[in-house]
Amino acid sequence: MSVSAFDHPILSALVGDEDFATLFSVAAELAAILRFEAALAEAEAEEDLIPAEAAEAISAALKRFKPDIGALNQGVAQDGVVVPALLRQVRETLADEHRVHLHFGGTSQDVIDTALAIRLSEAASLLAARLDTVVETLDALEKRDGGIEVMAHTRMQAAIPITAARKIASWREPLMRHRARLETVRKSVATLTFGGAAGTLEKLGGKGAAVAARLARKLGLNVVAHARHSERDGIADLAAFLSLVTGSLGKMGQDVALMAQSEMGEVKLSTGGGSSAMPHKHNPVKAETLVTLARFNATLLSGMHHALVHENERSGAAWTLEWMLLPQMVVATGAALRTANDLAGGISFVGRRKS
Repeated sequence: MSVSAFDHPILSALVGDEDFATLFSVAAELAAILRFEAALAEAEAEEDLIPAEAAEAISAALKRFKPDIGALNQGVAQDGVVVPALLRQVRETLADEHRVHLHFGGTSQDVIDTALAIRLSEAASLLAARLDTVVETLDALEKRDGGIEVMAHTRMQAAIPITAARKIASWREPLMRHRARLETVRKSVATLTFGGAAGTLEKLGGKGAAVAARLARKLGLNVVAHARHSERDGIADLAAFLSLVTGSLGKMGQDVALMAQSEMGEVKLSTGGGSSAMPHKHNPVKAETLVTLARFNATLLSGMHHALVHENERSGAAWTLEWMLLPQMVVATGAALRTANDLAGGISFVGRRKS
């Protein structure tokens, strides 16, 4: 066992996904944070809130900046968030006259939440592509094997004969619905957070909305009327979506595992796991993994709903809980979609073709 199976050098092959895990790496998070600070300086210079030469100096400094990770680690232990320690390091690379203009009017949550939004937008694109791929693979399976007769089961008992097409449709159609709802979920998370100390952008005078609009355009994010520092329904909506996707894939995995039982033999799998004690076995590992990932995300979803409860205008406790749970849910969903596509591509229905 390990603290996290998702980045374990061995277990990650089963439940991890490098494409999604990369989005939550230290390098990716720091790159998104620095991108936010550079875009903020540029937007504020365009609105004449800071000198243009300060914005240029900040942008140049951020491009060549190399963080001291050890010092950031110590800073988080003290501040609970990486931004103060990171800004101290960046300011040390700036001339005295430019330091005051870095991060002007912003707050730590603006930086962290927007950096997350940038990466969640990328994650949404990956999820969309993988959902499309799994649907296409199931379409191909139906075209080939859809006419084969299998036994329907209700309440774990044999019911009446149906075609494999009916079984496959129950796997594919929920994914199609998830694909459609993903666009709404993407809009709710790919959103700029920029509100300053208490969400009012008080330091920017009457130019807060203009700066926010410019900043959102530069980062490719949606702009909203005010920062949602303590309004976490968008993040919880994403978590619910992730659990729905893995839950639907888990249903497919459960069906396949049951149909692949030796006593049933309704499907054959091109890939399966071996046993150290029983060499005749062909374990439905990919199907089982889908069930595991579905239950994992369903468990973590409760925690994300706990994280909806923010105190007043800002919460440290609820916010930190999000950091611990959401990345694992995203990676689990990416892994489930990849595994489901592999599984669907390796299924062969067994039986006579219904005339």
